[in-house]
Amino acid sequence: MEDIWHKGQCHCGSVQFEVKAPKTVTVHACNCSLCDMLGYQHLIVPKSKFRLLKGEECLTDYRFNSKTARHYFCATCGVKGFYVPRSNPDGWSVNMRVMDQSSFDGVAIEPFDGQNWEQNAGSLKHLSVE
Repeated sequence: MEDIWHKGQCHCGSVQFEVKAPKTVTVHACNCSLCDMLGYQHLIVPKSKFRLLKGEECLTDYRFNSKTARHYFCATCGVKGFYVPRSNPDGWSVNMRVMDQSSFDGVAIEPFDGQNWEQNAGSLKHLSVE
């Protein structure tokens, strides 16, 4: 199936972006300390399939632990729409919860054991490969 561009944005609309993906996708619900608190649902894509359309100046980032992952938040409304994950530094993880759901035909949600990240992160590597 051919990929299309799907739009997403933060709550206030200051940050807008799009991601190229199929109309039917599988996202990962991670149970690590941060994702569990935020309810983040990961749609991981290669860097070439992500475009920031608006709001670069509104972004602030947060890094913790290894400081490899770059978690981006809208400085106005606080929503985390996307980030560069430590598991996939060659890609982007987009939060499915901030995407325009009307452009998708189906979304499957798979659990991801982020509490045991070191043992499981390798299972996500293929998602950001061109």
